[in-house]
Formats: sequence, C-alpha cells, structure tokens
Amino acid sequence: MGFWRIPLDTTDIDIARGRVHILEERCKGCGYCIEFCPKKALAFSSKFNQKGYHPPYMIKPDECVNCHYCEIICPEFAIFSVEVEPAEEKQA
Repeated sequence: MGFWRIPLDTTDIDIARGRVHILEERCKGCGYCIEFCPKKALAFSSKFNQKGYHPPYMIKPDECVNCHYCEIICPEFAIFSVEVEPAEEKQA
C-alpha cells in the first residue's frame, strides 16, 4: 500500500531501528506482541518454553522500528527492544 504523497524530507530522516530481546521462559504465549507489531516482524515459534507455550521470534529482525509496542503490551514483561545505533547496525 502506497501513500498518496511522500514527505519532502523523507531522504533526510533516519528511521530508528531496534533489536528485540525475548525472555522466552517468561512468555505465556498470548500473542499480543505479534498482533500489535506495526511491522509484523514477530511470529510464534514452533518450539515450546518450560511452561509449554510457543514464545515469539523475529521473522523480520531488520524491520523493527523500536516503537516499544511489544514491550508495552506484554503482560509478562517477556519482551523488550533496544535502539540500534547506525554504526552498530552495520557491524551486526
């Protein structure tokens, strides 16, 4: 889906990038983080944690914009994101 117009400073703005960290053993498999991710970068994994739930994993790690929606919505505090510096992103 395209936008009907593009901001003039699109090429001048750096989009924030993030790296998501998932604490798999805290996860209860509610799927809120997957549902609310604006970039649809998360999905349920096929493996189980110790509680018997399928924790999420990053299907598109380069798409994270560090919005913290996953972190805010998680009732178990099992996921968080940190900002990736542009230099760090190139090294990773």
